[in-house]
Amino acid sequence: MVKPIMKDIFFLQQKSEPATAADVQVMRDLTDTLQAHRDECVGMAANMIGVKKRIIAISIGPIQLLMVNPKILQRSNPYEAEEGCLSLSGVRKTTRYDHIEVQYQDQHMKIHQQAFSGWTAQIIQHEVDHCDGILI
Repeated sequence: MVKPIMKDIFFLQQKSEPATAADVQVMRDLTDTLQAHRDECVGMAANMIGVKKRIIAISIGPIQLLMVNPKILQRSNPYEAEEGCLSLSGVRKTTRYDHIEVQYQDQHMKIHQQAFSGWTAQIIQHEVDHCDGILI
């Protein structure tokens, strides 16, 4: 189900709780909401739809990747970026890393560890920041 986008800064600045297999409906709602905003958004965290769970969804071209309980293990090659967010107005500067390694679970709670770089790495970092209550 497509959910409204959360814009309450106080809510968005709270850390998200670990997700469990019982959060399957949140996973569906998050991917549905990201798909509904595909023309203006490439990533979303569950708190952006009003749920404080560590779940993110990103779009990599036509593919959507769901990450449950994502944790960035390694970062390298910092750079300055400008980013926008559906939950916030305007564009802001932030530091991102060109290469990251992430551990996460899929919707079946199977653990994965994967390296990402470039634009995809930037999107993941933005959404993981959401899980940690960090806004650009």
